[in-house]
Amino acid sequence: MITDSYNYRRLPNGIRLIHRQKAGQIAHLALMVNTGSRDEQAHEFGLAHLIEHMIFKGTKKRKAYHVLSRLENVGGELNAYTTKEETCIHASFLNIYAERSMELLADIAFQASFPASELEKEKEVVLDEINAYRDNPSEEIFDEFEDQLFDGHPIGHPILGTEQAVKSFSRNALFRFVKRNYATDQMVLALVGDIPFDKFWQIAEKYFGNTLAKGHAPKLDSVINPTIQHIQKEKNSYLSHCILGNKSYNRQHPNKHGMVLLNNILGGPGLNSRLNLNIREKYGFAYNIESHYTAYSDTGIFLVYLGIDPRSAEKAMQLVYKELYKLKNQQLGSLQLHRAQQQLIGQLAIGFESGLSETLSIARSHLLFDNVDNMNQIIQKILKTDASKLMEVAQEIFDFDNFNTLIYKGTQKDFASN
Repeated sequence: MITDSYNYRRLPNGIRLIHRQKAGQIAHLALMVNTGSRDEQAHEFGLAHLIEHMIFKGTKKRKAYHVLSRLENVGGELNAYTTKEETCIHASFLNIYAERSMELLADIAFQASFPASELEKEKEVVLDEINAYRDNPSEEIFDEFEDQLFDGHPIGHPILGTEQAVKSFSRNALFRFVKRNYATDQMVLALVGDIPFDKFWQIAEKYFGNTLAKGHAPKLDSVINPTIQHIQKEKNSYLSHCILGNKSYNRQHPNKHGMVLLNNILGGPGLNSRLNLNIREKYGFAYNIESHYTAYSDTGIFLVYLGIDPRSAEKAMQLVYKELYKLKNQQLGSLQLHRAQQQLIGQLAIGFESGLSETLSIARSHLLFDNVDNMNQIIQKILKTDASKLMEVAQEIFDFDNFNTLIYKGTQKDFASN
């Protein structure tokens, strides 16, 4: 039966299942694991991400070609990603290939063989990825800012790791990390598609239920308040890249929804964000300007990023602080608040129209909170966030005395300077 509600069940080994039957020819499947780069030890930086690459390189019964072709041959897609705190393997496929897809995900998740020959090749791929980041200061600056903000804490180091560490990883290092961190009670299998729940449960039990139960209580090092730092570096680029920001709410904090709404008003994806209208549109300063809020298990990050002509950087930074100051000291009117709420609700609803986005979202939510809000519940939380709460959040998070800044000052001259 097609429904807006979610079905839940838990396999005997602890793997949690979540499912929603949704009309359409395409289904989406995700296995979310509660481990990421934050779980790496000091000599393992980059290992979680390398494992994400290596799970596609062969299993006990499949070579890399057969892993990659299993879904590609029937028009499906297979992919994975690593964050600071999660690893996810996901697939999209025609409904009729649900069992094929679930069997494949179980095989690569639990039977990956990490062939030595493939490992050396994949290290080179990751090293190229690291170098690609270094060639792109608009991406590199985000990694470096988090490392600066958390001042040596594991949650701050780049997910890709370091060149030295990646070169050093042995095949046994991959197996040790998986054994230590991949626990069945820290996994969620999610499916959204036109597949009945009973069928999903039967297939999941067949391919995921025979994995031995393993418990794991993630032990996280406490995040301390770092020293405030203001760093500027020269970069051989035309643009300057600037980030300013502060620690913010963790994902359990009652003000989290207020922070999401506030961030969307300030510098979210809409072209009518305050930063875009009052800095890019009004003055033509920034090629790119945006704000971000990321919530982790025990901390969070708020930041503003600008990609800008070096000659305009100082003025633009002043205008950013001006917009932050206004949100701290001028309460939104009822019409402004209503528009902001409706905009965020619309963005989230459009995002959920993508079956894959919904699948990844519910998998992560069920993994972290053991619960998933449906769209109506999310809407109600947004509508309950009033203007006084937004100003309270702004006054707490937009604390300029605790802001860190990182600037990559562009040293290349453009045509107008010649």
